[in-house]
Amino acid sequence: MKTLKNLLCITLLCGAIISCNKDDDNSSQTPVVTEQNPLPGYLTATGFDQKTTNYVNSGDYEFGITFTPLVNGKITTLMTKIPDVRTSMRITIWDKATATILRTELIDVTSSGVEISKVISPLDLVKDKEYMITYNSNDWYERKKTDGTNTTYPVTVGDIKIMSYAYKSGTNQVMPDVIPMNYYAGDLTFKFVKS
Repeated sequence: MKTLKNLLCITLLCGAIISCNKDDDNSSQTPVVTEQNPLPGYLTATGFDQKTTNYVNSGDYEFGITFTPLVNGKITTLMTKIPDVRTSMRITIWDKATATILRTELIDVTSSGVEISKVISPLDLVKDKEYMITYNSNDWYERKKTDGTNTTYPVTVGDIKIMSYAYKSGTNQVMPDVIPMNYYAGDLTFKFVKS
């Protein structure tokens, strides 16, 4: 009887050890990937979410934000919302220091006022390097503070530090260089995933 009790205790102890080891082994679990979208936080932090005006067929501009990732990561998805429909709207991601185009994507905006997403081949971004993301359109939302005052840059949202908003008139694929401080025109954003 004593041998049977010892055997039962050993069996229970082994089962508990195996169970604990199995719970502690996370190698077979899929890691959680957190996607960050900096636009909503940027609009709130700047106060540019207070007053919105729609512009449709109001002149062509290349416009967007300059940003720096605070960690290595990648852009996996592009997202835009404009107050009109537009086929083959051009989105460009730039190396800000050299004004080099890193990626050009075309996106079809099939519904006005609805956010449209496009999953892209991941674009690697390097920590503390400055980038710019822009789009070219004659339709946009102008976002301001109710009192029309300037905002202060940089604005940090999660792992993205937004350095400025800029625009340039025309349809050419040229990096914007006019930097107003009292509004943002868009909406263009992306999903960022840490490496």
